[in-house]
Amino acid sequence: MIELRPFATLGAANHGWLDARHHFSFASYYEPERTQWGALRVWNDDAIAAQTGFPPHPHQDMEIVTYVRQGAISHKDSLGNQGRTEAGDVQVMSAGTGITHAEYNLEDEETRLFQIWILPDERGHAPSWGARPFPKDDRSGKFVTLASGFADDSDALRIHAQARVAGALVRAGETIRYETTPERHLYLVPATGRVRIGDIEANARDGVAITDVTAFEITALEDSELVLVDAA
Repeated sequence: MIELRPFATLGAANHGWLDARHHFSFASYYEPERTQWGALRVWNDDAIAAQTGFPPHPHQDMEIVTYVRQGAISHKDSLGNQGRTEAGDVQVMSAGTGITHAEYNLEDEETRLFQIWILPDERGHAPSWGARPFPKDDRSGKFVTLASGFADDSDALRIHAQARVAGALVRAGETIRYETTPERHLYLVPATGRVRIGDIEANARDGVAITDVTAFEITALEDSELVLVDAA
């Protein structure tokens, strides 16, 4: 099954400083057919105004992956971690038994990012945070794993879930293939560009839900930046 979820159908909440789109039910947006996709619970498409952000707030038992598309986000948490994650890079926060954090756009331009929440494989992990750069040249024409709970993804940021978050850059006319197993739940969003998957065309910021397949091919109709979650 491959299902297109157009950007225009996503949940929306504009708070002035934050313009958010929700691929799944979140906060005041509730869509019973889109509460989660396997272990993938949240995919928010956020635009954060310059010099604003999320003040300190708590989380528990959730793997939170932030993929920065434009600008940068500055993180600070109750464990003493702090850092700045730039466009194209990724940060991971494992909320575990509990963590309080703040995320601010301290830049002079709007920050755009994907905020992805994945349910952990079990409750009660120790909380943690980490970030690292992933050069875009390394993911040209192929998926590169950015965050993962699988031991063989040794170069990725760690999460406590049988899932991975991957990114790819595909030039117009190129095709890449992703192999999987039928029970997996995959969710693909083109951050930029336009792609074809089977008979479906997906534009930038559309969602594509995929399951019950063993493999699929993605053909770029324009130069495209792709983000994929492969979850249980």
